[in-house]
Amino acid sequence: MASDFQRCSDEELARQTQAGSLAAFEELVYRYEGRIYGFVANSCRNPVDAREVAQDTFVRAFQAIAQFDCARGFGPWLFAIARRKCIDQHRAAPRAVDEPMPEPVDDNDPAELMARREEGQSLWGLARRRLPEAQFQALWLRYAEDMSVAGVAQVLRKTQTHVKVLVFRARRVLSRELKAGHSSGPPTGRVALQATEEGNRGQGSGAVELSRALVNPEPCAARKGPI
Repeated sequence: MASDFQRCSDEELARQTQAGSLAAFEELVYRYEGRIYGFVANSCRNPVDAREVAQDTFVRAFQAIAQFDCARGFGPWLFAIARRKCIDQHRAAPRAVDEPMPEPVDDNDPAELMARREEGQSLWGLARRRLPEAQFQALWLRYAEDMSVAGVAQVLRKTQTHVKVLVFRARRVLSRELKAGHSSGPPTGRVALQATEEGNRGQGSGAVELSRALVNPEPCAARKGPI
């Protein structure tokens, strides 16, 4: 049965959950728990809050699964719930004005991966410190989660044009910060994106290198966090 679930799409698992299969929902949790934790950890003050928000996200998703449209993507729907839970958590415990941003959380730190991760973590840390929340979330979903512009728009509840503007502005800020000397060394990453993506025409190789660093597979927070 487990192998059958592994062959199912997220949307098929959601449909089976709607039909009453708890095992199908457990497979969805297994697929998304690390990714959701990584997303919310960037907005929470500590790992305890991040785990609580991640747990609340899956509880709410299970409660609302009947409302999910299986003809649409499950991932953006789930990340939209996580984003709302982050907002709720901030409203319940507002951050002090002078409280620094939390350091990125990484509970998985094997020595053989440190060199590969170091630069991506540094760039995402810079993004967390310099970018407004909406720009950071748009950038994270677009590159760390490799989500389509339409998917990001669904999560953030904005138009696709607005998402493109957010990503463009975020990349421009990071490019300026990098040129100002906040980061050094050649960027690394698994995929080189085109310099023209998201309306970045005319920015040249710098935009490509920035994109390479942004798609580092494990930036900022651990993909597999304890839930």
